[in-house]
Amino acid sequence: MDKKLVYFLCTGNSCRSQIADGFLKALGSDKYEVKSAGLEAHGLNPRAVATMKEAGIDISGHTSDVIDPEILSRADYIITLCGHANDNCPVVRNDKAERWHWGFDDPAKATGTEEEITAKFREVRDSIKSRIEQFVKEGK
Repeated sequence: MDKKLVYFLCTGNSCRSQIADGFLKALGSDKYEVKSAGLEAHGLNPRAVATMKEAGIDISGHTSDVIDPEILSRADYIITLCGHANDNCPVVRNDKAERWHWGFDDPAKATGTEEEITAKFREVRDSIKSRIEQFVKEGK
């Protein structure tokens, strides 16, 4: 069976798209080929890596990548995780792809104490995880 290609897009491919990528690989790699990218590559956010490690998923080997038009054209699902990527995603010559926007706060913009920032990362991580679980359960 051919796996469906899911392409998660965000502004910098450092937090939300990486978290979504990690969860879908962990929960649905039997059904999906998973890729993620950003309008720019901001590097992998160390807090995103640490927060995912708490959830038992290692994304430390991921790379922060810029959107690849070839992958974009092959994708079955194009899922943006922030408004900026949704508004600025390149025009896609891909009529077969389903495009969805799942908006999540950017935990990298969290301010406050270390505990407050960590709490925001956990909140976003858990929200993304439940959305990924729903996606896998629906078996798109």
